[in-house]
Amino acid sequence: MKFYSIEGNRQKLDAGAMFGNAPKALWSRWVDVDYQNRMELACRGLLVTGLNGKNVLFETGIGNFFEPKLKQRFGVYQDSHVLLDSLQQLGFAAEDIDVVVLSHLHFDHAGGMLTSWQENQQPKLVFKNAEYLISSDHWDRAINPHPRDRASFIPVLHELLEQSGRLRLVSGHFHETLGPDVLFSYTEGHTPGLMHAQIGDMMFASDLIPGTAWVHIPISMGYDRYPEKLIDEKTTFLQSVIENNQRLFFTHDPEVIAAHIQLKDGKYTAINPIKKLNEEYKTC
Repeated sequence: MKFYSIEGNRQKLDAGAMFGNAPKALWSRWVDVDYQNRMELACRGLLVTGLNGKNVLFETGIGNFFEPKLKQRFGVYQDSHVLLDSLQQLGFAAEDIDVVVLSHLHFDHAGGMLTSWQENQQPKLVFKNAEYLISSDHWDRAINPHPRDRASFIPVLHELLEQSGRLRLVSGHFHETLGPDVLFSYTEGHTPGLMHAQIGDMMFASDLIPGTAWVHIPISMGYDRYPEKLIDEKTTFLQSVIENNQRLFFTHDPEVIAAHIQLKDGKYTAINPIKKLNEEYKTC
C-alpha cells in the first residue's frame, strides 16, 4: 500500500469555538489568528492505493459546494475544488477512486463529495464509481439530526448517497468492501458514530483529535456534542495509539499531517511530525 495526504479546500474558523472552554491565553500558544480571531484549518484526506486492490480515499474535506454567502461565513477562501486539484497533481481523477470512507458527514469532512457550486444548478456526486462507507450509527444521526448540529449536515448529500445505490453502512470492526486491511473503531464524544479507520500503522483521528493542539487531554471543541465523554474517549484512544506504535493522521492541523504520540510527565504530545504534503511512503 502507498499513502498520500490529499489537501482539500481550507477554511478559517473562530479559534475560540475550536478550543471550547479553553481561554485564549492558553490556545494562543499553539495557533495564530487573523483580525477576526479566525484560525487556519486544513480539510485534508488520505489516499491509499493498493488497498485490497483499490484506490481508497479517507475523507473529502469541505470542498467547494457552498454558495458564496455561506462560503464567506465559513471562511472557505479558495475558488477551485482543491481536493480534485490535489488528486490530479498526483495523476488521479475522481473516476479513479474506488471507495470513499467518511469518518462522519459534517460538511467540513464530506462536502468534497459534491461538485463545485454553480448558480441554478443542483450539486452532483464527484466520485461516480466509488462505494461510500459510513458508520451506520452516524448515518442515523445525520438523517435525524439534533437541533444543535443540524446545520453541520448537507441534506442533499444524504439524498444523493441513497440514490447512488453505493452507500455502505458500517457497524463492525471491518467491512467486506475493504476486508481486514482496514479496521474500524468508533467514538461518540464529537458526534454519535464517529468512525476511525486504522490502515497499517496509521490511525485516522478525525474530529476526536483534529490536530496536534487537541492531543492535550483537556482540550475539546465547542462543536463537540459530549465534551466530557470525548475527553475520556481521547485518553483511551491515545493510550492505544502509543501501545501499538501507531501514527495519528490529522484532518485539520494546518501544518502537521501525521505524528506519533508520546506520554511524558503525564502529558501527551505529538512527536516525529510529518509536514510535507503529498508525501508518499509505505507502511511498516
